[in-house]
Amino acid sequence: MDPLKQKFNEKASALRTEMRALLKEHGTQKVDEVILSQVFGGARGIKMMVWETSQLDPIEGIRFRGYSIPELKELLPKIPGGKEPLPEGLFWLMLVGEIPTEEEVAWLTEQWRHRSNVPEHTFKTIDSLPADTHPMTQFTVAIASMQTESCFSRRYGEGIKKTEYWDPTYEDAMNLIARLPRVAAYIYRRSYHNGDHIAPDFSLDWAANYAHMLGVSDHDDFKSLMRLYLTIHADHEGGNASAHTTHLVGSTLSDPYLAFGAGMNALAGPLHGLANQEVIKFIFKMLDALGTTTPTNNQIAEYVNSTLAAGQVIPGYGHAVLRQPDPRFTAQKEFAEAYLPNSEIVQVVWKLFEVVPGILQGLGKVKNPWPNVDAHSGAILVHYGLKEYSYYTVLFGVSRALGVLAAQCWSRALGMPLERPKSVTSKWVKEWVAKEVSKA
Repeated sequence: MDPLKQKFNEKASALRTEMRALLKEHGTQKVDEVILSQVFGGARGIKMMVWETSQLDPIEGIRFRGYSIPELKELLPKIPGGKEPLPEGLFWLMLVGEIPTEEEVAWLTEQWRHRSNVPEHTFKTIDSLPADTHPMTQFTVAIASMQTESCFSRRYGEGIKKTEYWDPTYEDAMNLIARLPRVAAYIYRRSYHNGDHIAPDFSLDWAANYAHMLGVSDHDDFKSLMRLYLTIHADHEGGNASAHTTHLVGSTLSDPYLAFGAGMNALAGPLHGLANQEVIKFIFKMLDALGTTTPTNNQIAEYVNSTLAAGQVIPGYGHAVLRQPDPRFTAQKEFAEAYLPNSEIVQVVWKLFEVVPGILQGLGKVKNPWPNVDAHSGAILVHYGLKEYSYYTVLFGVSRALGVLAAQCWSRALGMPLERPKSVTSKWVKEWVAKEVSKA
């Protein structure tokens, strides 16, 4: 058994025993109250699942195993002389709750390198789609095609004890994460560079190799960006649509390929991961309308106000949970300040940050006027040459695999049940309200 799997097994076994004892003693205690607006409001804020890998605080933002993004940037291992954390280190942390050593991260990089061979039929499946198929469609089709390689599916068919479900889930998670950069880069080169593919460089770490295969920039700074990007987008607790979908489908004992593919279909929605392409589209449209790449704050304010007056939203601002600027936005802003402070497109993002929150606050009905993670990422990618914004959600998806697949290992290890919430009809709601009114 490899060292990461052995460590995970030890921690999972201990926590499973602890949680079973806790539930036996306290399982009937009430955790929360549900109000009618939550029933109708997408279950917003209802505590109803366990997600080990991260937790989102409305004020402090995301914490991975208790660590904030600034703390992770300092503590996670980096390449020699590098400034940005390696995503391999974050996966290790999410899986076993420990900051890994440089040696442990080097081992994981080598593991993913060894497991990165993509089935030939996956490339053929991608190539069977029209070249102008949206990259996220190609991505989810490719993930589904790799399901033929699922260790969990094979071992479940052979017969496996429930207490061992986590083991092939771990193997599938490791294999799938290892292969995703190769698949994602293949889709990019096929869609935007006439199928002129770039072979992997196995001397590079996981994120840097992805950057290399994309082929948009030879600059080492772009590799640094990919390390940061794939770290900060990796997880956002379990309630967001892509994470919850992965968990829900996985709870049926669908294998990680099918569960993760379902999660990526959720990520592709305009209200979720697709929002990152909407931000840069908005910026390009604004600059075109203003006739300049260096607008003033006043010009931006006028455009923002006219957009709001037309009943449209400002993409990249607001969040379902956060009530402060997204720490992931801040991390990208700090990167831009260090590496590309004179970029015109980046400076437009900073001016939006100066202008938009005040305008939204002035409306008096916006809970969170602050930028989210999507407000900055596109501008940095454009600066380095990755201008095809319809591809941005694939980048997000490669990163999100780290969190949702680590979490799926925990769900299997802890024996989480099939998720099955209770639904009600509108007739039931009206009858319930009438009864409550009569009691008053």
